[in-house]
Amino acid sequence: MAFSHLEKPRDRRFQLRATAAEEELIRVAAKQKDVNVTEFIMRSACEKAEEALANRTRFVLDDARWKRFMAALDHPAQDKPRLRRLFTEEHVTRRRS
Repeated sequence: MAFSHLEKPRDRRFQLRATAAEEELIRVAAKQKDVNVTEFIMRSACEKAEEALANRTRFVLDDARWKRFMAALDHPAQDKPRLRRLFTEEHVTRRRS
């Protein structure tokens, strides 16, 4: 996990609501991992947050798809007249005056 919670003391508070079943599940899992509930929740939440952010900035391809991806990047750009015309038009918010 890239997030390091050991560098700075925790000085912020989250308030969470949970059902009795959710609370028990988290308590049992924290005990199983030999950490307190706060540590368990913070680790789990930070891992999920990093995963969610990574999924928007990073992707993994097998060898065949990587080669196709690289070939597409190396392929010379094609002129798209309609796209070129679109970029020369005045922005829609300026046309409504």
